[in-house]
Parts: sequence; structure tokens; C-alpha cells
Amino acid sequence: MKPITRRTALVALATLGLAACASLPLNMKPPEVSVSDLRLIDVGLLEQRFGLSLRVLNPNDAEIPVDGLSFTVELNGKPFAKGVSNQTVTVPRLSEAMLEVEAVSSLSGLLRQFGAMAKGQERIDYRIHGTLYTGGLFGGVPFDQKGEVDFADLGVPAGTSRF
Repeated sequence: MKPITRRTALVALATLGLAACASLPLNMKPPEVSVSDLRLIDVGLLEQRFGLSLRVLNPNDAEIPVDGLSFTVELNGKPFAKGVSNQTVTVPRLSEAMLEVEAVSSLSGLLRQFGAMAKGQERIDYRIHGTLYTGGLFGGVPFDQKGEVDFADLGVPAGTSRF
């Protein structure tokens, strides 16, 4: 058997690198993923389960097949919940689709957020980031979306205890 030469190894690595980027064609923009809704499903002593509605926006002139995702939700810059889903959906061209997923939070993450809200915090900054798997050979497309929920916009008077 012939030993692998340095040149052969470099060509193989370059080919793998190009294939890893092939989950979307080069001229396509990545889809945008945002949180549309958040619901408490189950509360346990050490963890909580949340239902999330995620909106996947496709800014491209071609459909995007999605066959799963993994994600992390942060609140006020701190990790809050994580989730995965193998749900499939095809996001039509220049359109959007909804994904219903679940995420799990730890007791410490929940208590940290209750503490911040009890101190009179006026808003919650959130971030959802992860990978949207598009059926490509080597993974998917990263996403990262930030936003905020302002309690004044929800009709909660400033300085009012929420609990």
C-alpha cells in the first residue's frame, strides 16, 4: 500500500473544506431564525421544558430544505435553554416557515432570570444561535439572532413587581 503524501493529504483536506460549505450554494444567503413564541410546557425541580415557535425566513430565490436544528437560547447574556429537533420543513423561496421545537432550561438559569426581573429590570435581551441543518453532507448553516422584550411594550408598568 502506498503511503499518503503531504500533497494528497492537503488536496483531501481542501476538498472536505469545500464540501463542508456546500450545504447551501455559494450565491445563497443564510436563512434567518427568530423566536416567534415561547411557552412553558413542564416545570420540574431541576429543569424546565419550554415550547418555542421559530420562524425561519428564506431571503433566497430557491427553496431551502431543513431537516433539523440545534440551538441555544441566552437571556441577558447568560445561557438559559438548549434544544435540538429533527423536524423537517421546506422553506419556500422568498418566504418563511414555522418550526415547533422544545428547549430545556436548568433551575439555575431560571432562578437567575427571576432574580433579574425581581430587581425591576425593564427588559430582557435574548439571543438564539445554533445550526440549521439543510441536508448537506457536512452539517448545516449557522444562525444567530438577537432581540429584546421590553416590559413597557407588554403593558407592565415600570417598577411593578412581576411576581
